[in-house]
Amino acid sequence: MGIKNIAKNIFIIASAFLGLILLIGVISLFIGDGFGKDKVAVVTVKGVITDSRSVIEQLHNAEESSDVKAIVVRINSPGGGVGASQEIYREVSKIKNKKVVVSMGSVAASGGYYIACGAEKIYANPGTLTGSIGVLMEFADIEELLGKIGLKGYVIKSGEYKDIGSPIRPMTDREKELLQGVIDNVYKQFVGVVSKGRRLPDAYVKGLADGRIFTGEQAKGLKLVDELGNLEDAVDGVAKMAGIKGKPYVKYMEKKRFSVFNLFLGEEAESIFNSLSSQMFGLNYLFIPGKTFFKGTP
Repeated sequence: MGIKNIAKNIFIIASAFLGLILLIGVISLFIGDGFGKDKVAVVTVKGVITDSRSVIEQLHNAEESSDVKAIVVRINSPGGGVGASQEIYREVSKIKNKKVVVSMGSVAASGGYYIACGAEKIYANPGTLTGSIGVLMEFADIEELLGKIGLKGYVIKSGEYKDIGSPIRPMTDREKELLQGVIDNVYKQFVGVVSKGRRLPDAYVKGLADGRIFTGEQAKGLKLVDELGNLEDAVDGVAKMAGIKGKPYVKYMEKKRFSVFNLFLGEEAESIFNSLSSQMFGLNYLFIPGKTFFKGTP
């Protein structure tokens, strides 16, 4: 009987202890999350842009959170796929019930800058690399290489252009002309977004849209960004725009996702995989040092 009572008491004490730990954890969660305070949400766009889902999820969560009064989109990206960049830009520009600004990190070029044009205000560090307004598609011709090792490729297709960009034969002039037309059209879309977002004439934007990069300081002088400052400056600035009094509480919206690449090789491996897969074939708003690109006709 005595042993049973002792066991029962130990169970009660252990349960109470675990309950206390759980209660402390819940309280800490609310306190650490700035419970009851007006917040500025930080939405993160980083690395080569290959998929828009995670960023759009962050934007929607920030927009729908009643305690979030303003949003900073933190961009540290050289750009990426045209479609993904356009999807994120569209969601940024659709937010009307909350103030939205962009804070540029080390680099916010090409597709990264495209996204930035959807915000009310753009902050950049003096040394941020930005700009690179242009479009590129990359192809390789390995026909001669295959010939040297005794291999020859064959393609059976339903139409003249079905294997356009094939690496096992040279590109024809008609194919180059067709692709240049696609590039010119997407380039025009880019110029239009910059012109609209920055309230600048198309002709002025075209004069800057030859793929060149700018520092944040240069970009400010060219009216491509509004203010020089870091993430904290952007948070303080958007808090004032939203009427938040005092020091704003910052809520980071990015969630860590499970990935086999992260599990075994780390985040860098996944980033490299995504980057390679995005460049296999497709249109890119992407800044790649040392690379050439098809430029739209001004």
